Amino acid sequence: MRRVPGLDGLRAVSILLVLCGHLDGTRGFYSNPGFWGHLGDIANLGVRVFFVISGYIITLLLLRETEKTGTISIKQFYIRRTLRIFPASYCFILFIALAYRFGLFTLHPGDLLHAVTYTINYFPERSWWVGHLWSLSVEEQFYLLWPATLLLLGTRKGMKAAIAVVLLSPFVRLGIHYFWVSQEPTIGNSFPTIADPIATGCLLAGYKDDLLARPWFRKIIDSRLFFLIPLGAWALNVRPGARLRWLVLETLINLLIGLCVCRATIHTKDWAGRALNSRPFVFVGVLSYSLYLWQQLFLNRGSSAWPARFPQNLILAFAAAILCHYLIEKPFLRLREAKHAARTSASVASADTASALRPSTKVAQPTVDSLRTQSPVSTTIEGIQGS
Repeated sequence: MRRVPGLDGLRAVSILLVLCGHLDGTRGFYSNPGFWGHLGDIANLGVRVFFVISGYIITLLLLRETEKTGTISIKQFYIRRTLRIFPASYCFILFIALAYRFGLFTLHPGDLLHAVTYTINYFPERSWWVGHLWSLSVEEQFYLLWPATLLLLGTRKGMKAAIAVVLLSPFVRLGIHYFWVSQEPTIGNSFPTIADPIATGCLLAGYKDDLLARPWFRKIIDSRLFFLIPLGAWALNVRPGARLRWLVLETLINLLIGLCVCRATIHTKDWAGRALNSRPFVFVGVLSYSLYLWQQLFLNRGSSAWPARFPQNLILAFAAAILCHYLIEKPFLRLREAKHAARTSASVASADTASALRPSTKVAQPTVDSLRTQSPVSTTIEGIQGS
């Protein structure tokens, strides 16, 4: 299956933002509170980029399946997601459990339970070692809800539901701040308070073609000044003030990231497109999931141990990610592809059998003139690599 151009490069940007945000404060790394303070929470911005990409690619896959088969196979979707997400994440959690068992570091009560059940985004008391798994929990909750939403409501109403999420999430965040103070620590982690960047990606997948047909939108995407869009997302991310951020700024950041995703997928030949699709960016993008999992062990500003010091902490994070990707991720991805190929072959065989059993009917022989007027048959190559 071919990959969507630009998305691996954007995944690389996402994980690099996370790495830079987590490197700040680690021993041996450049530490200047004034400098890093002016950059804002770039690790959170990186996760937000990942959420928009995820909403876009998952929705694109589901819409392609609907267009091709007329429905969505919830079973096959969960099989694909299980083979993609579970092996690497549970390998990491098993390592954490064993390290805790042998006294290498301490965990908080409830850490492992919330980690294995993908509910750690509702557990603010989590320890550093598993703290980053909150974003995986959000993703899993999205996987539970979105395919069923599209299947039950249909594409048009499903997109309206995504619009509602984008519009309502800011008020959910603000409502929790004012009326449910005990849950304020979960703002930005719990699904209802962070679903809007994912919904933004979903809407981009659903309305991208329509938007690109509008001159004003195309003018923005094609503009030579487009670099101001990612700069704007970064600048808004720096702005302090929780209430303003929750109500307005995060929505604007999501929309600007959505524009970046849109441009990256269609402009692959300009300097930014060439950079995002270059081998180093694609490699880091492909590695991003494992890298996100394992960087947490080494990019720990609260530790003075040798593995947590720069630059060896970054080297060890990449080494662990490469091992995880090639020993855990890739074998299960090959299994997923084999299952998909077998299912496709079975579907084709079933269609051929049905065609062979169908009674034949006599048709008139086409004339030379009629053959001249027939349009050539066009074939499309489909298949998109998921996140």
